[in-house]
Amino acid sequence: MRILRKVFDFYIDGSIHVGLSCLSLIMMTQNMFHIIGDDWIGYFGFFGSVLGYNFVKYEGLARAKNKIGLKLKLILILSFLSLLVAVFCFLQLQRITQIVSVVVFILTLLYTLPFFPNRKNARNWAGVKIYIVALCWVGVTVVLPILDSGISITSDFYLKCIQRFILIFVLILIFEIIDLAKDDPHLKTVPQQIGVKRTKNLGYILLMIFCVLEFFNSNFNGTIEYLLLVIAIAVIVTLFLFFVNEKRSKYYTSFWVESVPILWWWLVLVF
Repeated sequence: MRILRKVFDFYIDGSIHVGLSCLSLIMMTQNMFHIIGDDWIGYFGFFGSVLGYNFVKYEGLARAKNKIGLKLKLILILSFLSLLVAVFCFLQLQRITQIVSVVVFILTLLYTLPFFPNRKNARNWAGVKIYIVALCWVGVTVVLPILDSGISITSDFYLKCIQRFILIFVLILIFEIIDLAKDDPHLKTVPQQIGVKRTKNLGYILLMIFCVLEFFNSNFNGTIEYLLLVIAIAVIVTLFLFFVNEKRSKYYTSFWVESVPILWWWLVLVF
């Protein structure tokens, strides 16, 4: 049992789970826009997110002079292998996709490293973190698949960008509520600024908008089943938001909340 627990923790801490979430959202975008045969962007999203999240989480520890434990060494090896695969996949993408990928990568670096004199990294800029993370997810899971497929940009593209931003934004709100006790007050996260109750109410309103926007889909009349799945996902996220509090374990967000995109894609495959 201890071995299984360690394997599971490595799966979570090594960002493999978040990589699968990213891949699931990319697959959702490809399904929404009927994109077939563009697997490289999915691989790039998976390995790139594993690399990116591990870089954000462990960059400081890797540079520290303290002794690196076995798990961190394995995570560093996983990250290095992910880098190699991500670079190979990057070379298979369209030029415009590569350019946007570099922009997202720069945002990730900005989020992690202090680029400006006498300034902290963007992760520590007051009230900024949630928007940078949500924009990066929209870029990787919506913009990149659309650009790489070469299909025309329509109103549905902008609609899906807004919906995806809302979904990621609300999921991050759940993380921020759990982290409220340990976050630096100067971060000015949403719960720090407006309180937990108002943060939850904001999330509920955004999820309703998330569902309403689906009615503006140009193919709405032929996708009633998909609308029901959108509503189902919104209800699930609403429940996560309703029951979240500062005493929840890390698995509440790092596994269950991050499983929402995976569950969404699984439901599409099944139904």
